[in-house]
Parts: sequence; structure tokens; C-alpha cells
Amino acid sequence: QVQLEESGGGSVQAGGSLRLSCAVSGYRYCLAWFRQAPGKEREGVAAIDRLGVTSYADSVKGRFTISQDNAKLDLQMNSLKPEDTGMYYCAADQNGGSRYGKLTARWYNSWGQGTQVTVSS
Repeated sequence: QVQLEESGGGSVQAGGSLRLSCAVSGYRYCLAWFRQAPGKEREGVAAIDRLGVTSYADSVKGRFTISQDNAKLDLQMNSLKPEDTGMYYCAADQNGGSRYGKLTARWYNSWGQGTQVTVSS
């Protein structure tokens, strides 16, 4: 199973930037970042597959950038908004199911513990 460990969360004012990182070990078809705000469902933020093809939620397009190398997954977050607040999780799909929906949580079978991002207005 893929091992995942996030880092880089924190608190920032609206308009600021944060960079999240996730240490990754093991084979994966696709990697993604999800987030969950209190009282809300977990939502897909960005994904990148083994070929480097990226997918973004409409709410973060133009502001967030996902990237990967062999052992690390990053999420550069710019122009942050209060609605970006939440727990951010790194996730891996080992079986290829995410080709049916890169930002759909059900296709991801390995998850990190999460890192908190708080954006104040």
C-alpha cells in the first residue's frame, strides 16, 4: 500500500499563499489532494496521474497548481480565500479507478492523515 504523509499547512490571510507537500512511497496510478471543511463533505481539489495529466476543481483553477516527482506530491496554493479553509488530505489511487473521476474520493484507496489550512479574511 502507498504510504503518504502531508506537511506544509498553516494559517494565512486572504490573498496569501501556502505550499503543501506529501511524501509518497509506492506505486500509484494517480495522486490527488482533497479537502474537508467542518460540516461539509470531502471534495477533490486537484489530481495528477502517472502521465502528468492534471485535473482541478473549478473553485481552484488558476490559483492552485499540483505537481509531483518520484517521491513527493505538492500543491501550490495562491490567492487563498477563506472558503479554502479545511483539512487537506493527500490520496493515492493504485488500481486505476480514478480514470472514471480524478476528483472522486471513492477511487482513492490510500490516504494521509491530513494537514490543516486556515485562511482568515
